[in-house]
Amino acid sequence: MFVLEQEEYKTGEFIDVGMVLAACIELIDTPMGIFSILEEECMFLKASDTTFKNKLYDQHLGKSSIFQKPKLVKGKPGAHFSLVHFAGTVDYNITGWLEKNKDPLNETVVQLYQKSALKLLAFRYSCYASAEGMLVCAIATFISTSVLKSLLVFTYG
Repeated sequence: MFVLEQEEYKTGEFIDVGMVLAACIELIDTPMGIFSILEEECMFLKASDTTFKNKLYDQHLGKSSIFQKPKLVKGKPGAHFSLVHFAGTVDYNITGWLEKNKDPLNETVVQLYQKSALKLLAFRYSCYASAEGMLVCAIATFISTSVLKSLLVFTYG
């Protein structure tokens, strides 16, 4: 097998895949690339597949020759965008990408934290139920921490 590959290299028909894919890799894995926008969208509670797609279009459509709107093909599931590279055009359906990219805490771990003998840890997760619940909990923790610091400054300060 390696002999055949070496012969192909010698004929000069070798494609430097790294150079050909450079633009595609840049589009995917740079600041404001596809992964960066996906990560950013996962931080917003009201983000959806549609808001993610819209941000991708705003950032890349018409600005990058390899990022395109997909062509509708009868009988094929709807794609949201296409990437063009040396192997051809590849369609991507982003349905569920946001949910798959989020990293929620395991409920069993949350329950263990809530029952912890460490009061601060138990308090920190006492109101955890979802991303919204964690926000409320974080605000409550911030407020209680601020009050505690004020008391410490007043008492010892």
